[in-house]
Amino acid sequence: MNFNADKVLLSNGKTATREYIDHPGAVAVLPVLPDGSVVLVRQFRYPIGVVTWEIPAGKMHGRNDNPLRRARAELAEETGYRAGRIEKLLDFWPCCAFSNEKLHIYLGRDLKPGPAKPDDDEFLNVRNVPFSKALKMTENGGIKDSKTIIALLAYDKRCEK
Repeated sequence: MNFNADKVLLSNGKTATREYIDHPGAVAVLPVLPDGSVVLVRQFRYPIGVVTWEIPAGKMHGRNDNPLRRARAELAEETGYRAGRIEKLLDFWPCCAFSNEKLHIYLGRDLKPGPAKPDDDEFLNVRNVPFSKALKMTENGGIKDSKTIIALLAYDKRCEK
């Protein structure tokens, strides 16, 4: 990742500085168990000084990294689960005002448990949470992570069909 401060020409002919982070992108997986529960991880997030509830996620290892392959790897590393089926749920720009990061969210199903292998600097608590409870957590402030809220709401919308 690089921080950039570019001078740009505006439509009115004036110049301005645009500061942004050049980001390789990221992936996340909403893991859904056969009983409909979702797998969430709790972890401390230094910038906000809070322990959060989130879906498993991780940064791409470069512009040429494959999002689907990275999503499978992050799911296994953080939770131990391997997805028999994985499909794209959506992608979005989390902070397009100051970063070019694109976040790819996948839906993981037919999960098989296994050993988690988080990075040395990751301290995660993995929990299976009933989907209805996870949705309520987005309403009552128990989940504030944007990718997790977006994934849960998108999956809920998909299930309404």
